[in-house]
Amino acid sequence: MRSVGTLTRADLAETLNRKLGLSRAESLDLVEAILAKMCCALSEGQNVKISSFGSFVLRDKRERVGRNPKTGIEVPITPRRVMTFRASQKLKDRIGAA
Repeated sequence: MRSVGTLTRADLAETLNRKLGLSRAESLDLVEAILAKMCCALSEGQNVKISSFGSFVLRDKRERVGRNPKTGIEVPITPRRVMTFRASQKLKDRIGAA
């Protein structure tokens, strides 16, 4: 793979190209389509679960009071939606064995 330490879209497309025999353009289009579908689902408030890999989970955080670490002044933190990733047990086992 081209990148050291980071898996990129191009790396995924290259793997599809080699393993499935798709053209480079088709491989990149497939990767883009999958990522676009995931982004669309998340933007619509849906969680994304990929079996044996993990889940991208949306959480709504309430408004709360925080503190500026430099000045110590309390400031309100607005409510927001955050995304977290929860690795599946199979992925955790695989990473732990590596």
